[in-house]
Amino acid sequence: MLRERLPHRCSYFALRVVAGVRYTSRAGGVQKTSMKIHEYQAKEILRKYGVPVPGGEMVQTLEEADRAAKDLLDKGNAVVVVKAQIHAGGRGKGGGVKVVKSLADASTASKAILGMQLVTHQTGSLGQKVQRLLIEEGSAIDRELYLGIVLDRAAARLVFMASQAGGMEIEEVAHATPEKIYKEYIDPAIGLQPYQARKLAFKLGLKSTQIGQATAFMLGLYKAFVETDSTLMEINPFITTKDDKLLALDCKINFDDNAMFRHKDLKELRDLAEEDPLEVEASKFALNYIKLDGNIACMVNGAGLAMATMDIIEYAGGKAANFLDVGGGANQEQIENAFGILLSDPNVKAIFINIFGGILRVDVLATAVVAAAKKLNVQLPIILRLEGTNVEEGRKILAESGLKFEVGTTMKEAADLAVAAAKGGK
Repeated sequence: MLRERLPHRCSYFALRVVAGVRYTSRAGGVQKTSMKIHEYQAKEILRKYGVPVPGGEMVQTLEEADRAAKDLLDKGNAVVVVKAQIHAGGRGKGGGVKVVKSLADASTASKAILGMQLVTHQTGSLGQKVQRLLIEEGSAIDRELYLGIVLDRAAARLVFMASQAGGMEIEEVAHATPEKIYKEYIDPAIGLQPYQARKLAFKLGLKSTQIGQATAFMLGLYKAFVETDSTLMEINPFITTKDDKLLALDCKINFDDNAMFRHKDLKELRDLAEEDPLEVEASKFALNYIKLDGNIACMVNGAGLAMATMDIIEYAGGKAANFLDVGGGANQEQIENAFGILLSDPNVKAIFINIFGGILRVDVLATAVVAAAKKLNVQLPIILRLEGTNVEEGRKILAESGLKFEVGTTMKEAADLAVAAAKGGK
């Protein structure tokens, strides 16, 4: 179901931990409202805000990787880290992070990682092709901790989280031992206060010589979060070193898509190669699309209705092939583009259109569906469940279209029809 798929799309436990959310897309319900960036890009942003990160360089070829590793070794670094750059966590367990001590080993690691199809618990079974590497200086790690900032929807405030259980799957920590996640809620009128940062620093068990560094670290992190219109910022692990320094060894940042008009420089950081091609295509037409692994395409208007639709398909014995929300005011062109995107998935065996007409009147939707089906010569079974404004006019338009639509009077009836159609009418 959608709730099983979407955590892989977003990777971040934080929304679920603080607000009890069972699933979320790239933030905010299931609509795509956040933009991801790579680790190396996130670290460049942190540098601008005075947040310490290890030195390193992003490379895209083996020649560049060898040069970058040689530069670090020549500067006296005893250890070099070769890190795959994809929009997912769990890279180390998947073989995407290697710690090496020589140029030969660095070259071997780069050859193994660059171009590999990296599979982690956040990529799904198909994995993600590694097209970029971060060649980074090693760190003498003493402790691995966790820091994160996210919006707690229930409290309607940002929450700054910290844990001594960094460097591991923080989702498991939150599930098994939630008391190990420390939280400071931030008053939006005054922002994160130094005393709050110090409280978290003490709870992390930092040395007295590290408290001031940690306070500055957290205040810089919060400033970066607010000024870049982030929806999520995670430092995992947040490390202390043998010489008592603090570093962001890894960083994940998501940005609010709706605020990108204010940040043209950040918008340029988007890596389309890391996104599903159909999702990218849908975004061009203001359609919210997420590919799933079933064979029943779903066209709906509204995220809540989409989730209910995919749940009822599963209860009927089928599996959704996608989540596609045409929104409240879709026009004929968008409906045509939506059909084109649905038909581009070779796994789709039936199309289930579930519309509640409010702003988008049912007769307008029906007219657009008929026109799109004729123009694209759709041969797949199309099942509809229609309710709302001008529903009778909409059903009449479908009945008089000359096309073989199936219309369910209830969601359950329509779901049963869709599942049967996807199975070949059996």
